[in-house]
This record gives sequence, structure tokens and C-alpha cells, in this order.
Amino acid sequence: MKTMAVVIAMLRGVNVGGYQKLNMEALRTLCGGLGLRDVQTYIQSGNVVFRQDTGDPGAMARRIEDGIQKDFGFRPNVIVRTPSELRKVIANNPFAGRPEIEPNRLLAVFMASAPTRQAREQILAMPCEPEEMHIKDRELYVYYPNGMARPKIPLVRIEKLLQIPSTARNWNTVNKLLAMAEDLEG
Repeated sequence: MKTMAVVIAMLRGVNVGGYQKLNMEALRTLCGGLGLRDVQTYIQSGNVVFRQDTGDPGAMARRIEDGIQKDFGFRPNVIVRTPSELRKVIANNPFAGRPEIEPNRLLAVFMASAPTRQAREQILAMPCEPEEMHIKDRELYVYYPNGMARPKIPLVRIEKLLQIPSTARNWNTVNKLLAMAEDLEG
């Protein structure tokens, strides 16, 4: 029997403001057609947890991107993490232990690769008070104490500086995705 690896895939920019509409049932069907097992989605923003034959999660991300483009006519970036990588993201949270931090105002921006030193320095040098930003490995943590409706530094500006495919999830979603992945791990 083959070993099945659990993978978390996060699609960028689906079902946002009426653009790049993608029904989660259709996404589950597409993923099943790619040979993924136990496919589950979480909320409408394109979060998928599944098992795959042991292999390169990055290659699977590209297959999901290709499938969405073929079936739905647009190509969202798909960022993948394993459960152990997601546990590390949670363990690395620079805001942990601060009781005033509200999980729905804390974002983890998942990048396809680590940012360049120049991009990292430019982002961290941007004046953003009262917001706070920290970069660890392939994640950027951003806390919006006043909410995300009118941020001092819009995520679009950060993404432009990063020049890396990325997608953001609030802290509640990050924790839920890990719980789903751990359930699949058994």
C-alpha cells in the first residue's frame, strides 16, 4: 500500500468580489479527478485539504492550477504546505503570547518561496503603525489592530514588493486548516 501524504492547498484570489468564481464542490470534483483522495474544502476562498500519493506538493499545485485554467478559464496561484510546515507557521507566530491579538485581525501571507533580501528589507522598512509585520521563512505575519477594511499598507502593495506568488489567510483559518489536515493524518 502506498503512503499518502496530506497536503493543504490555498488558492489565491478565488471568489473575491465576484471575480474568479469557483464553486467548492466543483473544486473538490476537479481535485478528485487529479487522483487526490479525501478532498475537503473550507469556506469559499479556496482552501483544500487532501491526501496524495507521496510526491512533490509543488507539482500537484501546478496540476491544480492547470486543471482550474482548463475547466474554469482562469489560473489562480496555488500555494501548498504540509501539516508539519503549517505547524511550524503556527509555532513561529511572532504574536503568540500577546493576549490583545485578535485572530481574525492576524494574517499569515503564505509565499511560494522565501522573499529576496531586498524585498524583505523594503517590506519591513515600510512605516505601518499601528499595524505590525514580521517575516519568517516563507510567511509574512501581519497584524491589523484596527481591522483590514482600511489598512495603512494594503496587501496588494506588499504583494507587489514581494514579487512572489502568495495568498493570505486569517489566523482562525490557518488553525482550522491545520485541524483538518491533522484529522486526515489520523
